[in-house]
Order: sequence, then C-alpha cells, then structure tokens
Amino acid sequence: MKLHWSMPTELKAYFGDELVKYKLAFTQNQLHLAWSHLERAHIIGQAFPKEHSLVHWKMLLFGFKIKNWKEIRGQILRLIFGGVKSFVGTIPIGNTGGANVPALLPMEIPEDIKLILKGKDGAVG
Repeated sequence: MKLHWSMPTELKAYFGDELVKYKLAFTQNQLHLAWSHLERAHIIGQAFPKEHSLVHWKMLLFGFKIKNWKEIRGQILRLIFGGVKSFVGTIPIGNTGGANVPALLPMEIPEDIKLILKGKDGAVG
C-alpha cells in the first residue's frame, strides 16, 4: 500500500491553476465553467489528502451556491471519506468528484491531464 503525504511540487502548479480558473469563472457567474475547473482540480489532486479534501470543500460550497441538495449531501460524504482514500492510495482514478457520478467509479482521464500526471512519476494509474 502506497501512502500519499503531499502533492509533488510539479503538480501543485497545475492544481493551483485549475483553482484560480475556478475562482475567476465562479466570480463571473460562469458556473458551468467553474464546475469544470473543480472537476479537473479533483482529478489532479485526488491522490493527495489535503488537495482532495480542499476540492471537495469547494464543491460543497458550490453546491450551496447553486442550492443543489444532492451535491451538498454528496460532498459531505466525500469530505468524510475522500481524504482517507487518498491517504492510503485507494482512489477511483479519473473520477471527477461530483455527486452526479458514483464516488468509486473510475473514469477516463482527459488527455492533457494524463500528460500532467505522467510527468509526475512516469505513470498514470
């Protein structure tokens, strides 16, 4: 079992960039685009407890913003269990993190994110 403590430096820039783009789109009320950036940040950060939990927190706040009770409930559960899954390395690779998809469903990773993740350690899950 591989334990994940912190995100490698080379991934932090990509993760942070998605969060900056999320915030910009969110403040401009471009909610669909904002959500897309949260999903991308989730894919990049899901293997790392701190970043994984941060994205789910932002998704929870987004759920409150759009008054989506399914999203709110789903994010509360993901906040409770998601960080633990990251810590022990048992994540569903590529999962976008929203309550609109099963929490344990592996999903196809977008090609550009595959390249980012490959640069981290030479392999994608």
